[in-house]
Amino acid sequence: MGRGRVELKRIENKINRQVTFSKRRNGLLKKAYELSVLCDVEVALIVFSSRGKLYEFGSAGTSKTLERYQRCCYSSQDGTVADREMQSWYQEVSKLKAKFESLQRSQRHLLGEDLGPLSIKELQQLEGQLESSLSQARQRKTQIMLDQMEELRKKERRLGEINKQLKTKLEQEGANLGAIQSSWEAEAAVGNSYQIHLGQSSAMDCEPTLQIGYHQFVQPEAGLPRNTGGENNFMLGWVL
Repeated sequence: MGRGRVELKRIENKINRQVTFSKRRNGLLKKAYELSVLCDVEVALIVFSSRGKLYEFGSAGTSKTLERYQRCCYSSQDGTVADREMQSWYQEVSKLKAKFESLQRSQRHLLGEDLGPLSIKELQQLEGQLESSLSQARQRKTQIMLDQMEELRKKERRLGEINKQLKTKLEQEGANLGAIQSSWEAEAAVGNSYQIHLGQSSAMDCEPTLQIGYHQFVQPEAGLPRNTGGENNFMLGWVL
């Protein structure tokens, strides 16, 4: 009679659970070894117990097999990501190309070219676009002209203020110059009156005055007769 089928659930008994783990672990490692030998394949097996103990088997080395696994997974993921990015870029380029062609057609239509294939409705839309563009251009031109006029008015006001300041400064300079000129004229008048007064004083000094006194006798020149009458060398005289 065969053994009954074991129900797959967690074994609650700790001892029975440990015994079952040991038996099945050894069997699993044996099966992995047999698979690698019989089929000539690279097998790696890693098992951690409930206590955290590591059990491993690798036909070519566990680390080597894990590195190979990582390279395989990452390369496949990178390839998938690259394919998705390439497809996204291709779609974006297609959209941009279609938009560029549409803009070129619109530009030619605005310039009056290639109007043959357009229907009446499309021509009416084109006419409306041209009228709207023309209206906006006129509004912009008017706004620029108004701005320039306002700037010229501001410049005119600034020049008027500068002119007013210069005029005021010129008037002040003229007043200062007039005061200086008046001062010079006053000084010249004072100088002239002083000279007149000085001239009058000099004339008064030259008038004859009565002098009373003795004058030194002057020795007569040789050859002239001399008085020997015992006259004194000094002579009293009155001089008017």
